Order: sequence, then C-alpha cells, then structure tokens
Amino acid sequence: MVEQEARPLRLLVLLGKGGHTTEMLHLVDLLGEDYDYHYLLMAEDEQSEAKIRRWGPIHRVPGPRFIPGKKFHPLWDPLRTLRCLLAAIPLLLRVRPDAILSTGPWMAVPVGLVARLLGIGIIFVETGSRVTRLSGTGRAMYHLADLFFVQWEELLPEAPRAVYAGRLW
Repeated sequence: MVEQEARPLRLLVLLGKGGHTTEMLHLVDLLGEDYDYHYLLMAEDEQSEAKIRRWGPIHRVPGPRFIPGKKFHPLWDPLRTLRCLLAAIPLLLRVRPDAILSTGPWMAVPVGLVARLLGIGIIFVETGSRVTRLSGTGRAMYHLADLFFVQWEELLPEAPRAVYAGRLW
C-alpha cells in the first residue's frame, strides 16, 4: 500500500471589514504556516486584501448587507443575504475547504449555511468586542458552528457549549 502525503488542512478564512479582519488576521498569524489558507471577502471590501500577511487565494462574494452603519432594510438585506448564499455554493464546491473560520461578519451566516449543507466544518470565534452578549452573527452561528469560541468568560452562560480559550489579543 502506498502512503499518501497528508495535505495541510484547507481553511477558508472569512474577512469582514475593520475589526473583524484585524482579529481574524491576528488569529491566522497565531495559527502559523501549517495550513492552506484561502480568504473570502465581500465584493465591496476594498481594504481587507491589503492587510493579508499569510499568502492564500482570495475569493469574493456579494456582501449580505447594503451599507455599513445603515439600519437593516427589511426587503433588500434578506435578498442580499440570499445572493451571498447562492454565490457561496459554487465557491465552496470549488475550494472544498476542510473548515471555514470566522470572527463575526454577517457574511458568516449564509456561507455557514452552505458549509453545513456540504459537510464542511465551521469554526466561529465571537469577536472580542462582545463581552456580555453574543452578537447577532454569534447567535446565529452558535447553532451552525462545530466549534464556537468566546473571548470572555462572561459569555459562557449565554453559550454553554462554547469554548473559552482567552483573548486573541
């Protein structure tokens, strides 16, 4: 029997704008070079790509929300989320990651739904800015994620199966 060399785990790293990208790229730095990184950005995100320090292919999907800072739009935001979900299907089939890794942009929810249907692992790290209550994305991802981390012990009562492993920073 011929032994095959094990390939490194392929992680699809979801980058949001601003703080989510900063947290995620810090986590990628902590994980090191032993992974095959792929990055998923929103099509409208013009800043995150320049911040990537560990090389990996970059993929884009339409953002699931309209304009950051604006209130939820009851018609357009669900349609944009559906568009993001539909774009994630061929992407995940093509990339075939072992797991997706996210710290909290809403894009994690539609991508996570597709990943769950395809049997792809989901690792979610609630953003460090959430100390006493899970974010909206965190509340949704708690039900989808195979592994759910919180950065503050105070969140454990709200997410009892979460893992507290300390702060990323």
